[in-house]
Amino acid sequence: MIIVLQRVKEAWVEAGGRTAGRIGRGICLLVGVEKGDSREDSDSLARKATELRIFPDGEGRMNRSLSEVGGEVLAVSQFTLAGSIKKGRRPSFDGAEEPGAAAALFEDLVVRIRQRGFRVETGIFQAEMNVHLNNDGPVTFVLESRKEGEKEKPVSR
Repeated sequence: MIIVLQRVKEAWVEAGGRTAGRIGRGICLLVGVEKGDSREDSDSLARKATELRIFPDGEGRMNRSLSEVGGEVLAVSQFTLAGSIKKGRRPSFDGAEEPGAAAALFEDLVVRIRQRGFRVETGIFQAEMNVHLNNDGPVTFVLESRKEGEKEKPVSR
């Protein structure tokens, strides 16, 4: 699972000419689900996204989490994040999860964030959408879940 996380002053998503979701201060998550992703991936990334200390404290340092600032979440599915541009000029989406499974994992991520006490708005899965955001900072991070079989590299001491 891949998430592009952006700290925002406000964000909203439109689909079919109407606003599907809107938030104030918080984070906008663009979420790509890859083949092989699992509920463990959505749980891990829900925790990571909401616990990151990316909001400024009284001294302007990134030292406060989403809960500490009373932030909200806008989550938008974006299968193109699972695309590969390693060969040629046309992206390959072979690594993207099938729509049914991807929708279930996206919804699992949303549920897990809500269970952590956050207000979450979403776009509409598989719809053409326009995402509007006021990126605060700008502050942007890419979060990726570890795939099964991948090992962390040993640390030399």
